[in-house]
Order: sequence, then C-alpha cells, then structure tokens
Amino acid sequence: MKTYGTYLQNSKSNPLCFGEVNLINPERQRLRGEPLKKGVEAYPVFQGFCGTDYELMKMGKAGKLGAKFPQGERRLINGHEGVVWVPSENRFAIVLIRGGDSFDPTRYTEEETYFEYGCDGADGLFCDKNYFHPDMLLHLPQTYENCKKLPLSVAKRLAFSDPYACAVFQLERTEDVGMAQNFRVEMAKLKCGEEEARDSARKNLFNKTVIFGLGTTGLFIGDQIRRSYENAEIVYVARSGENTKKVRFAVNETKAKYVCSDGLSDEETAEKILETLGGRAGVFIGTSGTEVEHKIAFEQKVLGCNGIYNSFSLGPKVTFDTMPFGFENHVIFASINFRQSHMEKAIEILCESRFDQIVELIDKEEFIGDPMGCYENKIYAKGAPAKTAVIWNNKYIDTEK
Repeated sequence: MKTYGTYLQNSKSNPLCFGEVNLINPERQRLRGEPLKKGVEAYPVFQGFCGTDYELMKMGKAGKLGAKFPQGERRLINGHEGVVWVPSENRFAIVLIRGGDSFDPTRYTEEETYFEYGCDGADGLFCDKNYFHPDMLLHLPQTYENCKKLPLSVAKRLAFSDPYACAVFQLERTEDVGMAQNFRVEMAKLKCGEEEARDSARKNLFNKTVIFGLGTTGLFIGDQIRRSYENAEIVYVARSGENTKKVRFAVNETKAKYVCSDGLSDEETAEKILETLGGRAGVFIGTSGTEVEHKIAFEQKVLGCNGIYNSFSLGPKVTFDTMPFGFENHVIFASINFRQSHMEKAIEILCESRFDQIVELIDKEEFIGDPMGCYENKIYAKGAPAKTAVIWNNKYIDTEK
C-alpha cells in the first residue's frame, strides 16, 4: 500500500522530504512473550512536532540514519506525537510508541530489542495512513469513545501524550532513585524503621528542585512534581524572558519560580538560582539540551550534598570532578521512554488539562511544501511557540471546540 507523507533519509541536501511512500506491515510484538501481530490501518489526524524529529533530520544530513530505518527500507516516516483514527474500530486512538522484544520498554537490556514508531525501526505518524500494532492503539477517555470529530482543543492536548508520559516516568524514576539514595539518612535522623524512612525520603526529595530548560519536557516534569508534592519548591531556569507566554504559563500552572539565564555567566546564573531557591538543590533535572546544565549543577555547586542529577537531555556530555562528586555523594541517572501505564495516565491528565493553550498550528500545505524549511525557520527557530502542531486530516477535527 502506498501513502503520502514526510520521511527521513540519508541525504546532505534533502534529509527530510514529502512524497509518496510505500508502506510495509511486518509483524511486531508489544512486549516480550506476546504474540507477533500485523498492524491495523489507521489515519493520522493531528500531529505535534518534536525535537527528536529535528535531531533525526540532522542525523540524516550527516548520513547517520541507517540504523533507524525499518528493516529493508532506506527511509523512515517520522512523527510520534498525535492522534489517529482507527476505521476498523470507529474510534480515535493514541499510538503507544515503543514496543518490541523486551519485558519492560523502560529497562530493555542488550539481549532485547525494541522499535519506536516514527523514531526507530518503524514508520510514524506524518502520513495519510499507516499500520500500527492493534494492542498499541490506546483508548481515549470514555467521553470521546463515540466521538466522530475530536475537538481541536483536545487534539492539541493529546499531542503531548508522548512527552507527558515521559514526565510521568521521570517522576517515578526520580522517586525510586531518591528513596534509595536518602532513606538511610532518614532512618538515622528520625530513628525509625526502613518503611517510614523511605516514605520520608520520598516526601522530602523535591523540597528544592531545579529544572534546567523550559521546553515542554521541563514543564511537564514540573507539572508532575507539583501534582504529587504540594510543598515542593520548583525553580525553572531558561533563557526566555520572564514575561514570555510559555514562562508565565509554566510558572502559573505549576506554582513555580523562574530564573532567566539569558546574558548571565555560569557563576551569575548559579548565584541567582541559589538565591531564588534558598539553598542548594536536592534534585537537578536537565532538559535544555545544552552542556551548561552539568556545569551549573556540578562546577557551580547548585546541586547539594546527596543530590540527584536527572539527565534528561539528549546530546550534551555530562562531566564532573570526582573529588567533590564522591564526597558530596551525588547520583547521576538517565532514563527516557515510558510504559503503557504511563501513557494511559498521561492521556487521562491531558484531556482535563489546559496545555492546549501553549500549542500553535502550522498549515499543513505550508509544512509539506517545505518540511525542512519549516523545521529550521519556524518550528524550531528563535521565538518559536512552545509547541507547534498540524491538523493532518481535518475531516476528523472539530475546529470550533
């Protein structure tokens, strides 16, 4: 079956283009031990743009995309954030992006394999139709089960299903690591048993939290922390001006504080963070994609003793001086992706959220006319919206709601 869509390829001059693509439908498995199944046909309806797509485009320009292509193909249909219509079931769905021969997609091992729709080994959403594993087409809340046209406001919110699911997992993972890191200190301090100490360590973990970078990833991690920890002290750090729309939204939505680092040296940035936070951080979450993150945390000592460094950015190198690192008992961890339960929770939260307010649309014809130019000059250019999305099939979207 053929379709039209955008696809990534290895090409110095044209790593992302729009045109006719021949679709494949290999058998895949959702998790290890489950049966292999062919995909069912679905029509992508509404898609959000992700920085991963932009990075993959750069990889294609450098000729480094080969390992990402579906087996036997020399291209990858990109896109992994959005809503699809499943004609055989007469419903909308969110595609669970990661599957494969692994017990837990957040903990795959060297002996296990995985695929990710639109990112790695499987075609994604920026096309008129495609095949997706039937058990990986997640349901929307009951309110929208019999809906024939999805309200635009809801579609905008659901474009965040993938990154918000990552944030749900980030909270879980940080709690797991933080409890293990600090419960023995709590046992000594409170003179209590292990169960009570672990609970105390978890509750105190986010007392002083720095989120470095204020894209949607940083915002959603902050939102997850705030929903679970009413008394958490959260400080976002980014270059955007304090009065920009996305900063005002993030600060108000998550009851956080903000430090604008634009024009500041590393030393000045750290000083301002420490002053705003009222001390060194117990948790430092890097989401900016820049190497400044680890310098602020370690070299400028914004991360305090027994602190947790969550490296969520893709690309920058993290380095540290082993002397203070060892004596201050820091922990660095990284974890990306999510399980199905994380995405299902994300869908429920997003449908009732106000995150549609930070999504702006790009016209489909403008995008498919020059996909590379749109990524470089509009979607990820300076001053771009917090999130850009496109209505791919307006037959299924109610633009009045």
